[in-house]
Amino acid sequence: MESSSSSSYSSASTQSPDRFAESKALAAHYLKDNIDGVQAIAEHSDQTTQQFVTKQAESIAEFIDELVQRVKPGLDKAELENELKATIAAQLKRRSPAGRCSEKTEADMFNSAVRFLKWLCPGSDSTFSKTNEKHIYPCFVELINFVAELVVRPLLDQQPTSFDEKPKRLIRSYILNNAKSDKAEDKHYINMALKCDTLNYTMGDNAEYDEDSYLISEACLKANDEWSDERPNYPCIFAVVEVQPNSSDAKMQDGFSQLVEHSKDVYRNQHNRHFIWGLVSGGSEVKACVFGPNFLLASQFMDVTSTAGRLELIRFLVNWSFCEPSKLGYDPTIRYNYKHECFAIDMVNSNGQMLTQTTYYLREVVVIAERVFGRHTRCFVVGEQPPSLDENSDNSGDILIKDAWPEVSGSAEDDMRDESRLLKRVSDGLAGRSEFNGLYPKYISGGRMQIQNAHGDSVDDTTRTILGDTVWAQLGDLPLRAHMRIAMSGVGEPLKTIKSIYELVVVIYDVMRCHMGILKHCQILHRDISEANILVRRDDTGVHGMLIDFDHSIDITDEGYVKRTERTGTRPFMSINNLEGELTKRTALDDWEGIIYIFCWLGTFGWNRATQPSGSVSKMAITSWNDYDEMMNAEAKRSNIHSPENFIGITKRFNPNIPHISAFKKFVNGLRAVLIDDHDDPDMRGAIFDKNIIPEESDTDDFLEDEYIVRLDPFVERAKHWESISNSLLAKLETYATVCKKRL
Repeated sequence: MESSSSSSYSSASTQSPDRFAESKALAAHYLKDNIDGVQAIAEHSDQTTQQFVTKQAESIAEFIDELVQRVKPGLDKAELENELKATIAAQLKRRSPAGRCSEKTEADMFNSAVRFLKWLCPGSDSTFSKTNEKHIYPCFVELINFVAELVVRPLLDQQPTSFDEKPKRLIRSYILNNAKSDKAEDKHYINMALKCDTLNYTMGDNAEYDEDSYLISEACLKANDEWSDERPNYPCIFAVVEVQPNSSDAKMQDGFSQLVEHSKDVYRNQHNRHFIWGLVSGGSEVKACVFGPNFLLASQFMDVTSTAGRLELIRFLVNWSFCEPSKLGYDPTIRYNYKHECFAIDMVNSNGQMLTQTTYYLREVVVIAERVFGRHTRCFVVGEQPPSLDENSDNSGDILIKDAWPEVSGSAEDDMRDESRLLKRVSDGLAGRSEFNGLYPKYISGGRMQIQNAHGDSVDDTTRTILGDTVWAQLGDLPLRAHMRIAMSGVGEPLKTIKSIYELVVVIYDVMRCHMGILKHCQILHRDISEANILVRRDDTGVHGMLIDFDHSIDITDEGYVKRTERTGTRPFMSINNLEGELTKRTALDDWEGIIYIFCWLGTFGWNRATQPSGSVSKMAITSWNDYDEMMNAEAKRSNIHSPENFIGITKRFNPNIPHISAFKKFVNGLRAVLIDDHDDPDMRGAIFDKNIIPEESDTDDFLEDEYIVRLDPFVERAKHWESISNSLLAKLETYATVCKKRL
């Protein structure tokens, strides 16, 4: 799958001024180290099959142990070479002959062994240092590829007797000194990556899918065309490997941070990834890592210089060749259809006790997942029929599928956060109200996704299912996330496809008109106004906005949910109340505040390459709105919007090269005034307040004996009047939108 050209631009809202600094903060926040059972996540769910796989891994480890034992002190180079060659020849005679999946000759395997034994046998080569990253990378590559070669050469007395006992793929490793996410933009290189090479046993002339068709992506195929030596680029990378000079806490943390940094680009390029694997080596000690929506887990050390450590690592590598696709981190419900040359996306959910499935066919990817942690929201435009291969045919899609990993509570039947349930309620509540047609997606089907295990049983696709009970039990109160997929009618384009400031105002007016209509007629508050949740729709009557993404929405008639304090949304657009996580009632004013932040963000950073600022933006005050520390973010926003004078510090940095930006500044300043300033009650004005203020007229020197004056938070006071203030904001926005429509 390949994202559309309109979604390939990564705006400032998803980029930190220092990407690696953010990656370090994320790694420190999410990492749970020394978790038992991480490698077991990749084990086959069928116990009999896994027993066979374990025997295969043990036989490979024994082979490598024999090679290690041949490296003895005092043995000269010629004698060592003869010992190694004899051992390899003897071992290969006990195994299946090289087949179509094999790449290495006996001589190739000898050369590989010579390289990786330098790493496995300390002191065997005086020129080699196990604390030198450049020395370790080629050794690590050779070890992994050596294991892959033996996966397709099982012992003669351990031949597979069923399809499940055949490897489905080989895990190969490559040194990539110049692999990057987008060769035109991204300068963050990786050094070593793993790729899955598919082993097709069942493909026929009329076959639509193969065993690993979920590994294929259009972008991956193109990347391989560009890389003649078949080294993978980000669209094809299965896992990233980082090597550090030693296993100190500081160096391992650097390795985890590098994995976070590069995993962003894996998610960005691979739209069917549930989670991502990685390896970090500190000298001769290796850790397996797994990244999910809200976790970064690292295993215990596997020391490659010890027999036990090597066995653990080899077993892990071999498991990857045999396990089900869901154990690799790929979504088995998104597959490449060879017959129709497109991707098929299944809608799989339970209806009572019955599992239902509908397959849609991909036309375009309009929203991509650009972060390692979070909901990993993606949106696909699809059709009910495969696209025609005739270039002159209209292959546009009319259905939007949203795929995400939100936090959930309880079973699917009891989960009050279920977005599909809320969207159905919106669709029912606005049915017959033509003024909102086209401004929101209409529910078709969807809910919590299910997958089938090796026994054919259907289970909820959740983070607990991914990790297994052993790992899950070590994670304390980690919130459960579930794979949700919703099909809806109503297709739009990303907000960055607007063509002018005028279109931006018109689109936002439509969105907030719809937002307030949903609140009035359905009693549902959106709570996640952001750049990504606003789409643009065009028809014969002009440009329109569409409000999407209801997975943070709440029923305002449920008081317990209205006061839910978890932080929701995209950092630059989150309200102060949201960032601070206080027990303050969430209201429409939180979403209106988010709209002001969107206007400021786009006015500063633009919405596409043509409207980007030409100079440096790192020192602008607005960049603090993307601060990972929620309280610092909130403090900056309180200061920035507190008064007209403070707010001018934000709007004066709007990009002067954007047409009509001066009028836009006045508009945004005016909208802020309606929210912050235009109130008769002084307690409702401003954004900064001191909880405790000593009275000026105090006549005592001991302030401890005096009572404090407690000033109320203006956000709390305004929340009491959210409806009237919201109506004033909508009226203000309508006035500007009316003018903008006339100028389009």
